[in-house]
Amino acid sequence: MHISIVPETLFHIGRLSVTNTLLTAWLVLIVLVIGAVIFSQTLKRMPGRFQTAIEALVEELLGFFETIAGSREIARRFFPLVATIFIFVLFSNWVGIIPGVGSIGFREAHDGKESFVPLFRSVFSDLNMTLALALIAVTLSHFFGITALGIKNHVGKFITFKGPVAAFTGLLEIVSEIAKVISFSFRLFGNIFAGEVLLTIIAFLVPYIAPLPFLGLELFVGFIQALIFATLAMVAFSSFSVKHEEH
Repeated sequence: MHISIVPETLFHIGRLSVTNTLLTAWLVLIVLVIGAVIFSQTLKRMPGRFQTAIEALVEELLGFFETIAGSREIARRFFPLVATIFIFVLFSNWVGIIPGVGSIGFREAHDGKESFVPLFRSVFSDLNMTLALALIAVTLSHFFGITALGIKNHVGKFITFKGPVAAFTGLLEIVSEIAKVISFSFRLFGNIFAGEVLLTIIAFLVPYIAPLPFLGLELFVGFIQALIFATLAMVAFSSFSVKHEEH
């Protein structure tokens, strides 16, 4: 049974350490890009059942994010980016429960001890991956804020000398943004890593039949976590735009 909170390094590309979680993320991206290219080449004016189902799912997802953003215009503005985050997180979570992920690997000797190194591992069981995605989402929210309000008005929300109360409020906003990164990253990491540990323990104690209900549960959890992260990203992206319209 192999449980490690730290991802294992497989090889190096220059100074870049390629871990099993990063390798899995690259494979997910490659599959998604190839799938998107193939799907775009097969689009028809008179859609078949598969294309109709995909279009219906996209429309439902857009409608959901419209309720989050407050208007369809804002939802459509950020939908491509938010939907990309949702799809990447969703498939990364689901790939993590495919048989072989976490169990196929090799053994290596270190300090006279042998340890098992899985070749692939669930992407977001690595805190570095969730932290990177959280930083991207929060950084982009500030970029959109600057484009909507202007750099002076946007920065003025966090740094102001209009009075002690306003200055303290700005300080709280800075703390809030830092907490947002921590919340984004640890929520996703905690749920995915806990699921990985649960499946590993169940498969070790009672293999074959017992893990099946938990696999179904992890499919559901993976979907919910992807939706939560995408929802929080939409909230972060759209909040400044809403303020811009009110402004």
